[in-house]
Parts: sequence; structure tokens; C-alpha cells
Amino acid sequence: MATVRIPTPLRSLCAGEAEVEIPGATVEEVLKNLEGAHPGFAERLYDDGGKLRRFVNVYVGEEDIRFGEGLDTAVAEKDVVSIVPAVAGG
Repeated sequence: MATVRIPTPLRSLCAGEAEVEIPGATVEEVLKNLEGAHPGFAERLYDDGGKLRRFVNVYVGEEDIRFGEGLDTAVAEKDVVSIVPAVAGG
């Protein structure tokens, strides 16, 4: 299982946990299983077309999935998957 790091604004969806263990061989599987275990993530992570929202960044370890295989990025047993929403500054 991968460790998924949950950003503070979404922790209410998983009982306040900062990290949860979720199975999956790819980022897409991990995120789908995250939704199955903790409903409400999909509507916050995906747009109406089923694509990751532009302001949602996902990393496997230090690797930004946008610069690799995207949602098809492989996830190994002990990988850390981080969900990082972009934050507007001012």
C-alpha cells in the first residue's frame, strides 16, 4: 500500500488524518481507491471531464506526475503519494 498525504483542506474527508494507506499500482488506482475508502475526494480532485483539476498537483515521492506518465505513473508498495493543491497568494 502507498501512503497518501492528505492536504489540510481535505482532511475532514478522512477523519482528520494527515496520511492514509491506500492500495493501487498507479496514481489513478490509488486516487480511485482513496475515493472508495473516503468518499468526497473525486469531486474535489477531478473536473467534470474526469481529468485532474488544474490546481491539483500530485507527486509520487519527489516526482510531479505531470512531467511523467500522469495518472498512469506507477506506484510501488511503500511510495508516498502527495496531493498538493495550488494555493493563490497575494
